[in-house]
Amino acid sequence: MQEGSKNSSIEERGLKIVIITGLSGSGKSTALRALEDIGFFCIDNLPVELLPQFIDIHLRAKKQVTQAAIVMDLREASFLDKYKSVFDSLKGKGFPIEILFLDAGDDALINRFRETRRLHPLAPGGSIIEGIHEEREKLAELKEMADYVIDSTSYNIHQLKEAVQKIFVGERTGKKLTVVITSFGYRFGVPVEADIVWDVRFLRNPYFVKELKDFDGHHPAVKAYVLENDDGLKFIEKMQDLLSFLLPLYDREGKVRLHIALGCTGGRHRSVVMANEFARFLTREGYNVNLNHRDITKS
Repeated sequence: MQEGSKNSSIEERGLKIVIITGLSGSGKSTALRALEDIGFFCIDNLPVELLPQFIDIHLRAKKQVTQAAIVMDLREASFLDKYKSVFDSLKGKGFPIEILFLDAGDDALINRFRETRRLHPLAPGGSIIEGIHEEREKLAELKEMADYVIDSTSYNIHQLKEAVQKIFVGERTGKKLTVVITSFGYRFGVPVEADIVWDVRFLRNPYFVKELKDFDGHHPAVKAYVLENDDGLKFIEKMQDLLSFLLPLYDREGKVRLHIALGCTGGRHRSVVMANEFARFLTREGYNVNLNHRDITKS
């Protein structure tokens, strides 16, 4: 593998977008699954002209999605004509967009097309090698723009996933585990994908306080009401101690994604406060955290 970066660190602000692109057969689908496993919201084959609208929608959704990975390539007819102007425009506005380019040698690509019996998108009725060469030429400028380049020639699926995750997990801490934290309301059901579920309905409820009812768990007064009592503080202390014990063990065993769900009745007050607290704690501990308030707007 050849791997390089034009930026020494990933910019941690707003909605982080990773564009996965590269040659057909180089492993883009595997790279997308690798990022999904560590907490990214993933889309395959989004038209490039829709990227600004996608970003706008998710930035207005109270940051329920903080990291997104999107595969864009020659399957979309207008991609080559429009990607540069779209990417340049968004970067010029300060959006942290990074490009991951997947490459591979000609022989490796030919073997992969033969094994899967797929047609090359640029040579549906002709020579695979001609399609590869044409695609390599068309994508040369995009490869030069890329923040990261991975040559997958000698990689199997597991090795490629590890190489992709190594880039985006955050090497400053050495921790591979991504923690997904979701606040939810039991009224709307328990998240089926959760590994750990904590019920915080034992905490006093701001819903029954006239001055607090209409605010959500992000409001300072709601936060103070939930936290400034012995029950809330003791819960945080004990669960932080438990997480400090458990997470290194999960990390050591190679688990790449742990989903913790915290639920209250409606998912608007208590669970939001607690999810925010544990997200801050785990971020300080060096973990990659993906925070989601699933039901905050429903009740």
